[in-house]
Amino acid sequence: MSLNVRVITPDKVVWDADTEEIILPSSTGQLGILTGHAPLLTALDIGVMRLKTGSKWTSIVLMEGFAEVEKDTVTVLCNGAEEADSIDATTAQADLEKTILLVEEAATKKEKIEATIELRKCKARIQALAKS
Repeated sequence: MSLNVRVITPDKVVWDADTEEIILPSSTGQLGILTGHAPLLTALDIGVMRLKTGSKWTSIVLMEGFAEVEKDTVTVLCNGAEEADSIDATTAQADLEKTILLVEEAATKKEKIEATIELRKCKARIQALAKS
């Protein structure tokens, strides 16, 4: 048996395939899903979703959203998603360094919040590269 997993963003379907196991970055921590999992609706944080197909793991960076698990079907609705294979390591590292400076230089509370969210996205991209 397998799980049917769909990752949907506002502009495209990022992933639509069967997998044996999935690890989600829920707002309360990592959440593992296997076949036969109880129905579930959970909020997702910025982080890395991992999917196991055969002996291969695939990493996808999720930019917040929700996941629904029902009858071996996992539907992920999120603001944005990127497969680790599509992330350029040099660009990701440069973005991380630039964003760290933005956080340090943020003057207003709003700038600090926006820069911190961007920093979390950059860190998730680097983490996805490390796990792919």
